[in-house]
Amino acid sequence: MLTPTTFTTFTDAYVEVLRTIVDGPHITTWGRSKDALEVPNVTFRLADPTARTPFIAARRANPVFTAAEFLWYVAGRNDLDMIGHYAPRLRKLSKDGRTLTGTAYGPRLFGRTAPDDRSQFDRALDFARHEPDSKRAAMIVMEPGELLDLSNPDVACTLALQLMLRNGQLHMTGYMRGNDARIGLLCDVHSFTMIQEFAARLLGAELGTYTHHVGSMHVNTADLDQVRTIIAEADAGAVRQFPAEPMPASTTWDTLRTVLQYEEMLRKHQASLTAEQAADLPLPGYWQRIVLLFEAFRQIVRTPRQQVTADVLAALDPGHRWLLAARWPDQMPRASVGAR
Repeated sequence: MLTPTTFTTFTDAYVEVLRTIVDGPHITTWGRSKDALEVPNVTFRLADPTARTPFIAARRANPVFTAAEFLWYVAGRNDLDMIGHYAPRLRKLSKDGRTLTGTAYGPRLFGRTAPDDRSQFDRALDFARHEPDSKRAAMIVMEPGELLDLSNPDVACTLALQLMLRNGQLHMTGYMRGNDARIGLLCDVHSFTMIQEFAARLLGAELGTYTHHVGSMHVNTADLDQVRTIIAEADAGAVRQFPAEPMPASTTWDTLRTVLQYEEMLRKHQASLTAEQAADLPLPGYWQRIVLLFEAFRQIVRTPRQQVTADVLAALDPGHRWLLAARWPDQMPRASVGAR
C-alpha cells in the first residue's frame, strides 16, 4: 500500500506512532547527548484535521502553549518574549537570549519577502485561488545554510508545508526531517492543521485531509517511561474524547490580530478578564474561548493564589478545561478537580 494510513483523530495517530517506535522494529541512535529509538520514514493522514488534540492524562498536553505557538507563527515572530513565556524550556535553544532561529517558523512562512513583499503563505493562497489544481502552493521552511553552523542548537525540523485545493477541499501536507514523537509531533500537527484551517477559511474552501511525513520519527530514551504510560492509558480505554470545534468561517487576519492584542495584554499582566467580559469581546465565541485560555494561564502564573477562577474555567471549551485540569490540577477550583 503506497498511500498513508488514515486516522479519524490525531489521538489515534499519536498513540499508534508511539507504539510503532517502542514496540516495533526500531533503530537506536546517539546524537547531541540524546539517546533515542528511531523509526525512519513514518507517514500518516488525518481525515479530520480539527480533531488535532489528544486528551491523554499521561501526556499532560499544554493547550495554552499550542494556541500561543500558532499565533506566534502567524504573527511572523521569532522572539522569546512571547513564546518563552509559555514554554521557558525554549530559552535554552536561543544563541542570543532574545530570538529563536530554526524553531521560529513564523518569519519564514508569514514574513514579507522580496521580490513582491508578500509572504510564502500569501503566495501559496494565490496559487490555490488562481490555479486550483496547482502543485506549486508549497512553503519552504528549512534553509540549507542552517546546517552549516554546528554550534546552533536550533535548526528547523520542518522542510516544507504544501497546500492542495482539490474539488473544493483544501488538503495540506507537512514534510519533516525529524520529529520527537512525544513532544514535537503533538505541537507541530496542532500548529500545521491550524494554519491549514485558517487557509481554508480565507479561501472559502472546505477543510480536507492533513498528511504528515517524517524522515526520522523518534522518542528519546529518557521519555520511554512516560510514552509507555501513554500507550497503557490508551490500551485501557481511558483516553477521553471531546468534540472538535471548527474555526469560524468568519475568521480573518483582523480576527487574529485582535486575538494577538488580548494575548499580549494578558501575557504582560496589563489586563484581566472575567468570563462575562470575554463574552463581550469583538470576537466569535471560538476565539473568545482561546483568549480565555490566556487569561487562565495569567491567573496560574501571575496571581497570588495561582488558581483559575471558576467562571473562567466554566467558560472554556470543555476539552481545554479538561487539559488544564490534567496539567495543573493544583491550580483548578477544588470542585472541578473532583469532577475530573
